[in-house]
Amino acid sequence: MLLSLFLTFFKIGLFTFGGGYAMISQIKETIVEKKEWIDEEELMQMITVAESTPGPIAINMATYIGYKKGGVLGSVCATLGVVLPSFVIIYIISLFLESFMQNTYVAYAFVGIKAAVAFLILKTGIELVNKLGKNIIAKICFLIVFILLIVLELTSKSFSSIYLILIGGVIGIICYSILNLDNKGENK
Repeated sequence: MLLSLFLTFFKIGLFTFGGGYAMISQIKETIVEKKEWIDEEELMQMITVAESTPGPIAINMATYIGYKKGGVLGSVCATLGVVLPSFVIIYIISLFLESFMQNTYVAYAFVGIKAAVAFLILKTGIELVNKLGKNIIAKICFLIVFILLIVLELTSKSFSSIYLILIGGVIGIICYSILNLDNKGENK
């Protein structure tokens, strides 16, 4: 199992560009659909926790899945697997960075890679919204947070992602508290 964890996350780390958010769709395809190590509901919960804890989301997710499947050694193997490809690639690029970036084909490749990464992040976002299903309160929370983000972006307000996560949490608490108050009032 330890070797499988390492190799699985090594492959994810090697073939995913764009950081943790771009990795989410690859993790879903590999970990949820192919290997069935976790289900989609647990993936959604894991994304929420991994996003709100310190550190890169992909490393947090790899560590969690590794721990779930192989304990402490499993978490070490999965984390090393997801980190090692990036470390080696960046180290090699740093040795030849100036000449590497001046290569026309490399510059063209990075334009295409950026477009693909943007699509992967958008696809993951759409999948997360679709997972809200028929839960009207979750959709209201999403809509409020989404509108708030657009307003902040349009007004060029610099806002830490930590505050955005906290605001989303507060909005969720408020929406569900209102729902619970309404349900308690109906039950009396």
